[in-house]
Amino acid sequence: MAKYMLEVRDLTTKYITRNQEDVYSVDHVSLTIEEGRSLGIAGESGCGKSTLALSLMGYYFPPLHYTSGSIIVDGKNISGLDPDVVRKTVLGSDIAYIPQAAMNAMNPTRKVGKFIEDVIRAHEIRMTRAEIRDMARERFSLLGLPVEALNKYSVELSGGMRQRVVIAVSTILNPKVLIADEPSSALDVTSQKMVIRMLKDMMAKGLVKSMIFITHELPLLYNVTDDIMVMYAGQIVERGSAKEMVFDPIHPYSRGLMRSILVPEEGTRDVKLTAIPGTPPNLKHPPAGCRFADRCRYAADSCRNMSVPMVDLEGGRCYRCAFSEQKLREVYHSED
Repeated sequence: MAKYMLEVRDLTTKYITRNQEDVYSVDHVSLTIEEGRSLGIAGESGCGKSTLALSLMGYYFPPLHYTSGSIIVDGKNISGLDPDVVRKTVLGSDIAYIPQAAMNAMNPTRKVGKFIEDVIRAHEIRMTRAEIRDMARERFSLLGLPVEALNKYSVELSGGMRQRVVIAVSTILNPKVLIADEPSSALDVTSQKMVIRMLKDMMAKGLVKSMIFITHELPLLYNVTDDIMVMYAGQIVERGSAKEMVFDPIHPYSRGLMRSILVPEEGTRDVKLTAIPGTPPNLKHPPAGCRFADRCRYAADSCRNMSVPMVDLEGGRCYRCAFSEQKLREVYHSED
């Protein structure tokens, strides 16, 4: 039986604005990740991907607030724990995070080696400075980083090297779940490939037990993750294997995402890109029905008025739409 590294059930978190308005950017999200597998999360900017990443760590600070649901990491429920407990016992060892602006995540006034020492000390791990340095050297060697970088400030390193240093720091305690929030977005193509290869190698070596990779590029996830989950307006609208989601999406939004970008594996000759019309809803006042209805060319009146549950299919695939899979495929077939 597969072992889950992460189980999330009906997680809801919100931002509270200065006017005391609630913005539910993560709305009843459920997901699971098995040991040794990776999950990609895709969607437009503002759909809730990064907020979900922050929420999964169980470490909340204003204006983000925990509302309900559970987060279980390797059998341990971390939701609702005291922030100081989460910081000392969960972050880094159970769940590690590579932030979206990873190249700017390090303190520019601390040398890299001292920064790593501070991170380990924050978890109250009893190690001598020499032991910490040996651990850092070993991890740097694994990631192809020169040991000399430990004695440099982050501003003295190139962008690609800083990104790898942040990965080394984030994974130094061999986390059970690694959340990578668009870790390659600010890099050139060569550096992107290097970062992705490193993350996959760490998974293969068991240094990271499972991984969540967040991006707005679905085709990128095809080469990085085992499964893909698409978010829209704070909700999950579809999940399936990477191959299914890239080459055979069911939900109209997932299909719209794929038609708005090029997929090298499908070829790019004579490909016509189409944009998804409209804009996402205001989550201060979310619609009563399907949140994608106002942008969906197939929506009926009932879609705007009735809540839409997830539809579970075989093999762990699911999607959130009022129409049956057969009906959607018939419509898509008539258009192709």
